[in-house]
Amino acid sequence: MNFDRAEGLEFGGTNSDVDPSVVAELPDGCRILSTEGHGISFWANTGRIDIELADGQTEQSFFIKVLSNDIGRNMVHGEFESMKAIYTLLPDFVPKPIAWGTYQSNPDTHFFLCEYREMTDDMPDPEKFSAQLALLHRNSESPTGKFGFHITTYSGNLPQLNDWEDRWEAYFAKSMRWALDLELKARGPDPEFDTLIPTLFDKVIPRLLRPLESEGRSVKPSLVHGDLWYANSGIDADTGSSLVFDACCFYAHNEYEFGQWMPACNKFGAPYLTAYRSYVQISQPEEDYHGRLDLYKL
Repeated sequence: MNFDRAEGLEFGGTNSDVDPSVVAELPDGCRILSTEGHGISFWANTGRIDIELADGQTEQSFFIKVLSNDIGRNMVHGEFESMKAIYTLLPDFVPKPIAWGTYQSNPDTHFFLCEYREMTDDMPDPEKFSAQLALLHRNSESPTGKFGFHITTYSGNLPQLNDWEDRWEAYFAKSMRWALDLELKARGPDPEFDTLIPTLFDKVIPRLLRPLESEGRSVKPSLVHGDLWYANSGIDADTGSSLVFDACCFYAHNEYEFGQWMPACNKFGAPYLTAYRSYVQISQPEEDYHGRLDLYKL
């Protein structure tokens, strides 16, 4: 799914390039100074909007992401709710989400708007970043006490099945089956899958996840970013604080977050995991830890 560019709404001009629905979400009485393309997205058109506040002196900037079609509407809504959930807990860890909505000039075009934060290209400091992530996982509370989320969120352009579940094993298995069904629908049957899928659900998932919720043990549903690879993180150029963005949240086993860190191409390596473990202990049974991370990597 790609953004279908709406003629006359590309970033890189003045007030006429900003849709009235977006203008309505900006500070009252502001004057739009400019727009420009900003950032790279596989799925969206992204830009920066620079404004002058009503006082005629103060300038402010906003980041905007624009997508099309029904799936685009669902994606910006899911991102807004995800970023709002993180911002409510840790307002310094994400750019402040402002709004999501639909273009007045084109009902098939949808936007996500947040504050603009200038970022450096450096990787976040492992200690500072892990401390913030640990706070997110530790201090979050599922509103239902269950695993899931109140809205569908999207990992890239793939919907996550976020219906509430009491048990983590059940939630993960359901989500994994949903992801595999999408894969088979997109690519067609695979004889290897016919062997691997039953083994995954009948043996691997129960073996690695059931002990988390057996013999008196339990898993706390923690708010996770959901797609936390290094390109969805940064450092605020002004404050030096760690930032995350492009969230697709749900309440999960906190270690689920680190499945994204396992592939060799990811820059969140051992120093980040080590730093995180100084704030949050490994779930019991600890001997299954690396196996769980390999499972979550799927």
